[in-house]
Amino acid sequence: MNVLWVVNTIFPDLATALNQKTPTAGGWMYGLAKDLCGMGIKLTVVTARPSVPKFQKEIGGITYYLLSGSVSREKYDRSLETEWQNITAQIKPHLVHIHGTEYAHGLALINACPELVYVTSIQGLIYSYTKYYFGGIPSKDFYRHITFRDIFKQDSVFQAYKKFKKKGIDIELTYLRRIQDFIGRTQWDFDQVKTVNPGSNYHFCNESLRDPFYTSKKWDILSKTEHTIFLSQAGYPLKGLHKVIEASVIVKKFFPKLAIRIAGSNITKKNTLKDKMSIKGYGSYINSLIKKNGLQDQVTFTGPLNADQMVEEYLNAHIFICPSSIENSPNSLGEAQLLGVPCISSYVGGVADMVTDKETGLLYRFEEVVMLAQRIMDIFKDNQLAKTLSKNGMEAASDRHDRDKNASRLVEIYNTLGKKNDVE
Repeated sequence: MNVLWVVNTIFPDLATALNQKTPTAGGWMYGLAKDLCGMGIKLTVVTARPSVPKFQKEIGGITYYLLSGSVSREKYDRSLETEWQNITAQIKPHLVHIHGTEYAHGLALINACPELVYVTSIQGLIYSYTKYYFGGIPSKDFYRHITFRDIFKQDSVFQAYKKFKKKGIDIELTYLRRIQDFIGRTQWDFDQVKTVNPGSNYHFCNESLRDPFYTSKKWDILSKTEHTIFLSQAGYPLKGLHKVIEASVIVKKFFPKLAIRIAGSNITKKNTLKDKMSIKGYGSYINSLIKKNGLQDQVTFTGPLNADQMVEEYLNAHIFICPSSIENSPNSLGEAQLLGVPCISSYVGGVADMVTDKETGLLYRFEEVVMLAQRIMDIFKDNQLAKTLSKNGMEAASDRHDRDKNASRLVEIYNTLGKKNDVE
């Protein structure tokens, strides 16, 4: 079966061929693509970028295309329609699998080739996330922290919110209304899809994770760094770093050696003129929150991490926290559970399908900072609880993210949809 994948990221093999840095996002798809190639699927992977040279190459049994757009992927690009027609005429796909609904290059394919069979995987859902974008932070606090960079680039948190919302309406809702078959993995994303498109078909399939999380050693309570919390990202308010900082004010009174490590670039840096010119409003707000509460020695940004480096951070942590105001099924939470790290998560979106409270992790309401603080201290004070959450979380994640099972399930979905083209 010939399957065309429409993706948002540039896969590592393609990045290498283009002499580009290997991306850290979307790593779970790379392993899945290789798994499918060993299961009778002939895979073509296509993405687009504005104003780049077109590129085509077969690497490791997968055919890659990089399309050259004329505008940002956040806008509909009519120039891609001809490119899509040319590609589909060459490969004659029996099925098109669109990964994610955030960008518009897949819409150009749908309009150019409406006769093809399509299925779309739900990742996050921007249109549903929009209402939680500010993470409960009052507008007056954001106004106080508008930075020179925000003004110069016309990219304050309020402007970013408007762009986020517009993308959800203009792009994402178009996918949800135009496509009839969806792949999802939580009750939350099922409810979102069926609300927008009641007549659509929903196919359940869990996601697999990045390669190193299956081959790594597991979390060991004797090897952890005592009272260390790890967060996988904190780039904008929705990810909830500010709530962890607020909770940490309480925790530090009882555990003065508390440490918070956050993957990614330091969003709070103001050391140099360049830093001050580039800091965003949310980063400025976080910086003020850290200083106000005397947490400068507690908070560390690790810088961007690849998968192996992420594994090390997870294994060194005492707790992993997913504090977002909304998520579907965050892969970072699955990664932490698969490694056996004791997990705490806000009870939002599809997280309830990943965490059973007090069994495979601890849950709290996003806005309840006191609850979060107490859950952190519950684990810090109770090694047996940490061991139980570690063991149960690992078992649940091992089943949920079983690569063989998930690849087989995806092939079943492909075969079901392929019958529309009389393909087995």
